[in-house]
Amino acid sequence: MAHNNRKTKMKPYTLKEFHNQFPDDAACLEWLRNRLYPDGIYCTKCEAVTKHHRVVSRPSYSCDYCGHHVHPTAGTIFHKSPTPLTTWFYAIYLMAQTRCGISAKQIQRETGVTYKTAWRMFKQIRSMLDDEKSGPLGGGKRGPGVEMDETYYGGVRKYDGGRKPTNPKTPIFGIAERKGRVRAFTTDNVQGATLLPIIREHVMPESTVFTDERNVYDGVGHMQNGYNHRRIKHNERVYVMGNVHTNTVEGFWSLVKRGIGGVYHSVGRHYLQSYLNEYSFRYNRRFDETPMFVSFLHQVEKRDVVVRHAPDLVPEVF
Repeated sequence: MAHNNRKTKMKPYTLKEFHNQFPDDAACLEWLRNRLYPDGIYCTKCEAVTKHHRVVSRPSYSCDYCGHHVHPTAGTIFHKSPTPLTTWFYAIYLMAQTRCGISAKQIQRETGVTYKTAWRMFKQIRSMLDDEKSGPLGGGKRGPGVEMDETYYGGVRKYDGGRKPTNPKTPIFGIAERKGRVRAFTTDNVQGATLLPIIREHVMPESTVFTDERNVYDGVGHMQNGYNHRRIKHNERVYVMGNVHTNTVEGFWSLVKRGIGGVYHSVGRHYLQSYLNEYSFRYNRRFDETPMFVSFLHQVEKRDVVVRHAPDLVPEVF
């Protein structure tokens, strides 16, 4: 995915524009149809692209020749949801308009749905925001290089009589492309055996890699991918030496921790990865001229079919 490195002003998408474009469920469904079937709807029975008309009694389109129904919501986060599409689209708009995210409780207040419904919508929308398949980072030998760092989130300093805390912190590993994209992963630990496979998968061969002096990165320069490994010695209170630093990825950690602490207050280990995906998605589009709401909407077809009756864990309200 190509990204513009120049700092451009993102085009605003106002609430008035939203209401004009999506006044009712029919407009939302028509947008979804045009997005998913830009070249027309392929009828599996006629085995051809045919004309379809909107079925008034349900959110579907029917083939003019054989009557076969096509549901644009299938395979999206809206699949089999009784919640109106206008409510879904407005929830997406609310989440996209804020720089640091919005809580499920606020979505409940704005849309009038129950908290359980707001939380499910909130979780499903975040499930779309995954840039992991957008290609490796680093750009190779001529690329800008990547910075790597690890951090920890959460944890409670309560001990059960032993030496370990009952709720330890969650390790997080981040890879940030300078003036480009970022990816963050929750991991079981920050040992070399865990981090090196992630680096191999997500960083382009022959890229320049910037890390601190921790011994978990000792194997980076010896990997078959041919990375040019540069290190900064934080233990000696050296944080920048020429172009050697990890300030980019550390700045991203600040955004994530301030955002989660200020908006969500607390996130469980089970859900943390989806929150990291959301913050990475926003960060990766910080230079885009496309409104964030449009970027959010364009992810709808990337979601697998949602099973509505699957058990969902609803967290406490903050």
